[in-house]
Amino acid sequence: MKKLSVVLAVLLSALPLASLAQSWPQRPVKLILPLGPGSGADIGARLFADKLTTRWGQAVVVENRPGGDGVIAINAVLSAKDDHTLLWGPTAAIVGHPYTLDKMPYDPKDLVPVARVTSTVVTLAVPTAAGFNSLKDVVDYARRERGKLNWTTVVSVTDIVLEAFFRKAGIEAVRVPYKNPTAAVTDLVENRLQLYSSAYAIVRPQLQGGRIKLLAVQNRSRVQGLDLPTVAELGFPDLTFDGLVGVMAARGSNLPDAARDRIAADIKAIAADPVIAERLVATAQINNPGNAAEFAASMDEQVKNMEAVARVVGMTPKN
Repeated sequence: MKKLSVVLAVLLSALPLASLAQSWPQRPVKLILPLGPGSGADIGARLFADKLTTRWGQAVVVENRPGGDGVIAINAVLSAKDDHTLLWGPTAAIVGHPYTLDKMPYDPKDLVPVARVTSTVVTLAVPTAAGFNSLKDVVDYARRERGKLNWTTVVSVTDIVLEAFFRKAGIEAVRVPYKNPTAAVTDLVENRLQLYSSAYAIVRPQLQGGRIKLLAVQNRSRVQGLDLPTVAELGFPDLTFDGLVGVMAARGSNLPDAARDRIAADIKAIAADPVIAERLVATAQINNPGNAAEFAASMDEQVKNMEAVARVVGMTPKN
């Protein structure tokens, strides 16, 4: 009888959390994305939003807020202070902002990890006309022809990763800044740009046309459907970079822990659907679901890696 009472007490104590999780959401949920329509993360967000709408019985809407290296979207979520308004997107900008922004317009601690979702496939591309057949060819050329290798990346964090790599290797190369990734692809095709680190989705059309080559993925692991080695396999582990994508909430929104657990669990369940997994691969996203603690650990690892590469180029947090 005593054992039965203990069991009942445990079950009853769990009821508030369970009911709380089931009562959220109580109205439509907004996913704010720091990228424009058509990006890999955007397509992935819409795939999940459609399935989450069915699971939650409430509309899940994706709202694109590109610009400002993600700051516009981040501030939109923080200012809303609403537990039904979430940030969905890459974490790279958040990790890089203390180094790249002269003044932080927000406190990164005010962003609470909710769920890890995917990793963007990041590739190193070269123009076919350049005649490079391997990453070693690129490095050898850069060493031989000092100052003649033009390179760029899409986000500030990968800028620092490549800059640190060249610095450690004693290579003099020229970073060319672009506001529009499309312009960079055009210059890559014309061999005005010799090395481009970007999401695979950005360069795939030109790859299919045979005008560029992909030499490696910067992700930690090989990518299903792409016959490409990792940079680590090729002997260049310092170029490793995983494009982490996840869901975050504003600390001031007071999103219940039970709701966070539910969001992560539902995302993981949807990610297990073979159809969703196949569509993610097609948009250059790798299935990588995880709960809030796992997402936070992945971000902490990114922060540590950022600190290491920033030291190489003599950068310290400005804020």
